[in-house]
Amino acid sequence: MKAGTLLATLAAGCVLAGYATAGQDRVVRDDLGNFFRLSVSPPERIVSLAPNITEILFALGLGDRVVGVTRFCDFPEAALGLRKVGGLVDPNIEIIHSLEPDLVIAFRGNPLRVLARLRELHLPVFILDSAKDIGSLFPFIEKIGLITGADEAAAALNRSLRTRLGSVERNLEGVRARPRVFVILYGQGLWTCGAESYLDNLLVKAGAVNVAARVPKKWFLYSRERLVRDDPDSIVVLARSEGDFVRAKRLILEESSYKDIAAVKAGRIFRLEENAASRFGPRLVGVLEALARFLHPEQFGEDR
Repeated sequence: MKAGTLLATLAAGCVLAGYATAGQDRVVRDDLGNFFRLSVSPPERIVSLAPNITEILFALGLGDRVVGVTRFCDFPEAALGLRKVGGLVDPNIEIIHSLEPDLVIAFRGNPLRVLARLRELHLPVFILDSAKDIGSLFPFIEKIGLITGADEAAAALNRSLRTRLGSVERNLEGVRARPRVFVILYGQGLWTCGAESYLDNLLVKAGAVNVAARVPKKWFLYSRERLVRDDPDSIVVLARSEGDFVRAKRLILEESSYKDIAAVKAGRIFRLEENAASRFGPRLVGVLEALARFLHPEQFGEDR
């Protein structure tokens, strides 16, 4: 929706797609249903309370406006030098307040009591939530563009991501064989993603079947016996470094109970960069591209 059309809708007093009116102000609901008044001028001092939000802000060209991030915000590299305000579950109210932000962008997992306290201090807080599929990434980015005044940059980023997503879909047209895949988070036992995780949707988009999709959870601990019984064709390891992946792969290959698993016998064990795959942000499209190419290399001789 164009800005002029949106403004006209708001002025008419209509409620549409989360938007409402408050006098002549532009007001939008965040993902928890809270009303948020849009600033007349774009925010100049932004605090991000999640790594994926930080990545999107930088992708929108707003890095110079970000004054505070969590200690987990390590991408892009420029975020490492910004003031740390704590973590996802333990953001420091005093530090955030001292930064005098004119926008605090929060994410699911941030304690609601902390966000309520920030509001009591008259700080503008906008809360975002992720969803179960990669398609939800586009309105997610659009919302951040809206509240930061970076609508055009958000639209451009979404166009680029949609183009790449469309390329993957075209390359996978006609694929019939869908390998059965097990995803494991390195260092957490057999911690894997279930049907409610967006990674399950990512596997489907990449032309695969998640062997853990029968479980209606986001993440949970799998058993060795169940993994052997499910016999996946490929195993995908979420690892932060190549060294971690090498260690994970060695543990899998050396586990005697896994010797008859198809993925182990064929050596089809693949690494995805953990942070890129576990953060609901633009790099998920790159994760999808890597997955699709690993699972269906014959489909990517050249873009069709």
